[in-house]
Amino acid sequence: MGIEIRKAVSSDAPFLAKMILQSSRAGKNSGIFDVIFETHDDSIILSKLEALTQTEAKNHCHFNNFLVAQMDGESVGTLCSYEPRIATHKVFMDALKEIGCPDSIDESLEVLFECQFEPNNRTLMFDFMEEKKGFIDVGVLKALMQKSLLTARLKGYRIAQTVVEIGSMDHILFYKKLGFSIVKEKKCESYKEQFGRAGLVLLSTEF
Repeated sequence: MGIEIRKAVSSDAPFLAKMILQSSRAGKNSGIFDVIFETHDDSIILSKLEALTQTEAKNHCHFNNFLVAQMDGESVGTLCSYEPRIATHKVFMDALKEIGCPDSIDESLEVLFECQFEPNNRTLMFDFMEEKKGFIDVGVLKALMQKSLLTARLKGYRIAQTVVEIGSMDHILFYKKLGFSIVKEKKCESYKEQFGRAGLVLLSTEF
């Protein structure tokens, strides 16, 4: 079975929502979108995420930032790449308010943003690198990454970065196999209290 990589379109929203939620939880009972939408009801969260991928505000979850991997016509994986200078914190807030989140949403996200790394506008950020269950280790993520790096080079980028949680060894090891290395680690007590993980790790690669 061959792997086809294509740019996401708006009709991919239901699949993108599933991959975003899967990525945000990363094996935990609760992820950032459970906190943002104040519920653990998957149907509600997925509906909100579908809307978030299609907002006028071009936030980092917007479908335009995604590549989709397909095998025999079935969507099996995603990878998001976005430019921090465009998909800013303010744009994300605007997008959340666009889909009905209250103005107080900033308070819900304090625990996340206080543990984040300073954005580097000279890098391309990767996020939501996920594959559907049943398609692990068949080359989906590697194919997505290769295509994304090629696209990044055409845009003039030479450095790509991603952020994963401390303790997510499977994700860290996979990124290392793809040529990434750990640059920084940031431990946050509030993040640990909320999500049960000590903090975040920043990985980077030059290409």
